[in-house]
Amino acid sequence: MRALITGINGFAGSHLADFLLTQRDLQVFGGVYGDCDNIVHLEGRATFIAGDLRDPHFADSLIEQVRPDRIFHLAGQAFPPASWQDPWATLEVNLRAQVNLFESIARSDSRPRVLVIGSMEEYGRVDENSLPLTEETPFHPDSPYGVSKVAQDLLGLQYFLSRHLPVVRVRPSNHIGPRQSDQFVTSNFARQIAEIEAGRRQPVIRVGNLSAARDFTDVRDMMRAYWLALDRGIPGEVYNIGSGHARPIREVLERMLVESSVPIQIEQDPARLRPSDTPVLYCSAAKLQAQTGWQPTIPLETSLRDILDYWRAKIQLRKEE
Repeated sequence: MRALITGINGFAGSHLADFLLTQRDLQVFGGVYGDCDNIVHLEGRATFIAGDLRDPHFADSLIEQVRPDRIFHLAGQAFPPASWQDPWATLEVNLRAQVNLFESIARSDSRPRVLVIGSMEEYGRVDENSLPLTEETPFHPDSPYGVSKVAQDLLGLQYFLSRHLPVVRVRPSNHIGPRQSDQFVTSNFARQIAEIEAGRRQPVIRVGNLSAARDFTDVRDMMRAYWLALDRGIPGEVYNIGSGHARPIREVLERMLVESSVPIQIEQDPARLRPSDTPVLYCSAAKLQAQTGWQPTIPLETSLRDILDYWRAKIQLRKEE
């Protein structure tokens, strides 16, 4: 079996490749665009094909070269705050890449199963009395990124209905772990803590809104869920993925500070506040669990410790260079 991961060099893509490479009789291919630091360890174990999915000719070439049985479509702009700075850039890359990929599949003589990655951000601003989020919760996206994920989600449904592509859709919660960009909250906290421990900055950690609460799931659990959703999920259906619990970001930070070897003060940075920030989001993954048996297994404490250790090693390596 041949599996294609678009965006294999991203945070989630690299972890998905790690997981897929543990499966028997599975060849792993990856579409690559941009920096490749996350996949250095995969060289010789997976096949990389460089190009931009916004180019329809590259999409055609990718499908023709790989002829995949499974496609995990992870390529795109994945950082919600960036969508406020340049809304069209997020919409353009997330929609154009997916349309090109689907059109290439539709023109080919194969019908690979395709996983479309949505987001909890599709649900947007939801009253706490309506939680946990289910797949029937109405969309109220409150960021351009959320709008782009709604569009990707519905494009997946449209190609299932109109072009008969075997598309499975998922709406994941916040996933965290080693190799995540320091644009994201837990990785940003870890980088700052590691730099303070290494004497590279003053013992003050700068933060945004700590009162928001999110459903944090370890990326390694999340990638196992992606595999199960595509392998055992029903084409045309959509599945939420998450722990089912909301953790205040302040609690996450405090847990990380306990792991620090030095005392650190907290200071709010107005530049880190978003124009819109939903107070609480968490979902029910009961539908996915019933269909596939998936359950998260990695405790939050383990995830946070692994993220800190990743950044400590990264900062130490920079210090030695």
